[in-house]
Amino acid sequence: MTNFNENPYIAINWNDIEDMIDKLTWEKLTEQFWLDTRIPLSNDLDTWRTLSAREQDMIGKVFGGLTLLDTLQSEDGMESLKASIRTQHEEAVYNNIQFMESVHAKSYSSIFSTLNTPKEIDKIFAWTRENEFIQYKANRINGIYQNGTDLQRKVASVFLESFLFYSGFYAPLWYLGNGKLPNVAEIIKLILRDESVHGTYIGYKFQIAFNQLSKEEQEDMQNWAFSLLFELYENEAKYSEYIYDDLGWTEDVKIFLRYNANKALQNLGFDPLFPDTADDVDPIVMNGISTGTSNHDFFSQVGNGYLLGQVEAMSDEDYEKWT
Repeated sequence: MTNFNENPYIAINWNDIEDMIDKLTWEKLTEQFWLDTRIPLSNDLDTWRTLSAREQDMIGKVFGGLTLLDTLQSEDGMESLKASIRTQHEEAVYNNIQFMESVHAKSYSSIFSTLNTPKEIDKIFAWTRENEFIQYKANRINGIYQNGTDLQRKVASVFLESFLFYSGFYAPLWYLGNGKLPNVAEIIKLILRDESVHGTYIGYKFQIAFNQLSKEEQEDMQNWAFSLLFELYENEAKYSEYIYDDLGWTEDVKIFLRYNANKALQNLGFDPLFPDTADDVDPIVMNGISTGTSNHDFFSQVGNGYLLGQVEAMSDEDYEKWT
């Protein structure tokens, strides 16, 4: 007969916390829980009908690409990070993140079912399977999830959460700032609020492991991350050109991408690589991030402990608290 006392199954104990950031992140994520069914998307139909066919096509592609990335994160990304958890509470947080990534992916389908015909929806999803740029970044990130080291997987996840989504976020934030599609944008702001916490939490976990490396190993890891970021940015620039050139938005979107690439690096504890700051981003888009629902949460370091703070915008000062 098996003696279970020799290898007991351990119940998670939320009264015995090894890392307070796990508890704070769990509480923040559950506090800001939401579902797409609570947003009155049909109220945006009048605005939607005023948009040109070119704009409607762009929005469909943007949300199709975001759906694919959220699917990747919910099906493979968070699962790969669970292989190197440090605490049971960390796994619980990853479970929460994984579920919310599924909520994000489902939310885009709610947008599609409100704004698009079944034939248009089928065309959008066929496009996500065929577009070389969206497939490149999805397969590049997933390749790291499947074959990379623990730290490489965390870097890939932070780059996805804090950088690669933003070529898609730009459009609804721009429309929000111009008084259009406010309910669609509300969903994007809710998703953005989640991704902000996801990126900073996973970046924090990366920094714990990174700080245990030797100086040489740290340099190698940082060089690998920088190389990956430049590779992803090159593809993202081409993706943005494909999506936005017809509307004349591409250069503004690239600024927004570089700004958020810097934020992704700072989530990992690295210095920014691009010169772009919040002042360079279209203020209409930045205002869309910083108003209403989108209160972004970051962790600020105080001695050996960490406290959860709230800010209203993704300011440089918020990220500097990590360094």
